[in-house]
Amino acid sequence: MSPLWKEDFSVQAGEDRYVQRRQFTKFLVLTSFGMVVGQFWILAKSLLYRARTFPSLAVARVSEIPVGGVKLFRYPNPEDACIHVRIAEDRFAAYSQKCTHLSCAVYYSARSRRLICPCHDGSFSVEDGSVLQGPPPRPLPAVILERHGDELIAIGMGPAE
Repeated sequence: MSPLWKEDFSVQAGEDRYVQRRQFTKFLVLTSFGMVVGQFWILAKSLLYRARTFPSLAVARVSEIPVGGVKLFRYPNPEDACIHVRIAEDRFAAYSQKCTHLSCAVYYSARSRRLICPCHDGSFSVEDGSVLQGPPPRPLPAVILERHGDELIAIGMGPAE
């Protein structure tokens, strides 16, 4: 009869450290199968992906906003606040009103000609939405505008120009 401790502690413990060929092959097959399934999942998602469409929305009349004037509006959804600034007689800019740092509302400062985030003293260029100072990591998302006579119409969202 062998001692009781030999049942609890294997004498061949040194041989158990090595991975056997069968275990290694099983690991490779399962890992490869997982990668193939993942690639098919990515392919299926890309085939079923549909580009986001944006509604057309009349934002303002050109005659109602003076040069340097601002109008707030909601686009593309009722909960998405945006800001429209008339930069010059024939130049307009519109951006999401959420700061890209912590989503505080930005406002237009006519004195400095910047969009200011009061939460952490960040500022954006009114010309192109780029970050001028502070902690915001990205430019403001731009609202794409089209002019039809006296009317400005929002037709989509895009990166800052």
